[in-house]
Amino acid sequence: MARKVFYSFDYAADFARVAAVRALVGVEGNASAAEKDWAALTKAGETTIQRWIDGQLANRECTIVLIGANTAGRRWIKYEIEKSWAEKKGLLGIYIHNLPDASGAKAQKGKNPFDGLQVKSTGAYLAKIVKAYEPLPTESRAIVNFIGMNLAKWVEEAIRLRSAYS
Repeated sequence: MARKVFYSFDYAADFARVAAVRALVGVEGNASAAEKDWAALTKAGETTIQRWIDGQLANRECTIVLIGANTAGRRWIKYEIEKSWAEKKGLLGIYIHNLPDASGAKAQKGKNPFDGLQVKSTGAYLAKIVKAYEPLPTESRAIVNFIGMNLAKWVEEAIRLRSAYS
């Protein structure tokens, strides 16, 4: 049975890049918010956004942070990472900057969103624990194929790594 995952990403900048990854088989991703629904959600306020994220994270085993140029440091991505860790979910990152956006443009490689985030119980930094994968191919079809061939394995490894920090 496919693992249930939550995709964390910068909606405005990376939605088109993320679509190719979300279409892959091997894991069961959370439901994607339509653009108009996301706009309404963000206008509704912080409490509504937090409740939506919490609901999307419920019953998920792993959070996959799809890393674009501006993913690191975003408030809600940080919240999703910290909440996932606190709920003992597997965590991993995948760099998607070389996938094209809706206009066909690639982006600059973003910073690792796990940098600077610390595990409260041990003081360890998540960037030393959580793996962030950068697909070696640079052509979009090859990137998607590479991710598709490895995604289920990466999720299993992330879940195993997280269980070591109970």
